[in-house]
Amino acid sequence: MESVVTANLQEPQMTPDRLDTLIRAHQHAAALRQAESDRHQAINDFWRGADAVWVRVQQSASERLSRSARRLQARLDRRAAA
Repeated sequence: MESVVTANLQEPQMTPDRLDTLIRAHQHAAALRQAESDRHQAINDFWRGADAVWVRVQQSASERLSRSARRLQARLDRRAAA
C-alpha cells in the first residue's frame, strides 16, 4: 500500500536561454570578486598615501623643531658673547 511518488530527476536541458543565464551569473560573480579586490586595493592605496603624508608632516615638524632649536642656540650664544 505504499504509494511512491517519483520525481522527475532528469537534468534540465541546456537551452540557449539557460546557457545565457549561467554565463551571466558567472560573469556577475566574477565582477563582484573583482569589485571587492579593487575596493581593497583602493583602500590600501589610500592608507599608503595617508601614511606617506603623515611621515612627511612628521619630518617637517621635526625639521622645524630642529631649526628653531638651532636658531635659539645661536641667539643664546650671541647673547652670551655680548
